[in-house]
Amino acid sequence: MKWTQDEVKFLKTLNNPDKIQGFLDSIEYNPDDECRSPRWVMKKRSAHCFEGALFAAAALQFIGYKPLIVDMRAVNDDDHVIAVFREDGFWGAVAKSNFTSLRYREPVYRSLRELIMSYFDFFFNTKGFKSLRSYSIPFNLNAFESRNWTITDEDLEYIGDRIEALRHFPVTTPERIKKLCKASDSMLKAGL
Repeated sequence: MKWTQDEVKFLKTLNNPDKIQGFLDSIEYNPDDECRSPRWVMKKRSAHCFEGALFAAAALQFIGYKPLIVDMRAVNDDDHVIAVFREDGFWGAVAKSNFTSLRYREPVYRSLRELIMSYFDFFFNTKGFKSLRSYSIPFNLNAFESRNWTITDEDLEYIGDRIEALRHFPVTTPERIKKLCKASDSMLKAGL
C-alpha cells in the first residue's frame, strides 16, 4: 500500500474502530452504482455500504487488524457488507448504512454468527419487511493487495463478485422466515 503523507496523517487520527465508524457516519451516502477505493472515499467524503466496508477494512488494517469483510444477503432489499474485526477473541463490526441500526457493533460477540444475528431484527427494508437471509465467511482483502485495492482508481466491483461467490450460511429456516413479523412503525422510523 502506498498512502500519501496526507492520507497517513488522516488515517492516524482513526486509531480505533469507533473513530473509523465516526468518520463513516460523518460523510455523505454515495447513491451511485459504482465501487470506489478507500482513497476515493477519503478524497470525496462519500461512500455507500460496500465502499464504507472497504474503507473500514483498510483503516482497520492500518491500525493492525486484518482487512476482513462479510457479505450479508437480503431478500426484497439491498445486501449489506460490513468490515469485521476481533479483539481478545470477540467479534465487532464497522459499517456504512442509511439505516442507523446497521452500523457499528462493539467487539462483544463470541462468534461471527452471534455478531450477524445482532443485525437481524434491525435489517429490514423501507416497508418494514425483515430481509436478512444469510451471511458469508469473512473475506480477507489481502487477496487483492497486488491490485492495490486501497488506492486504485479502478472500480472494485470484482471484490463484490468475489464475496458473492463465497459460501453463505442461512440465518434461520424457511419455516421461521414465514412467521416473521414486520418491523414496527416506530422501529422503521428510528432506523431511518
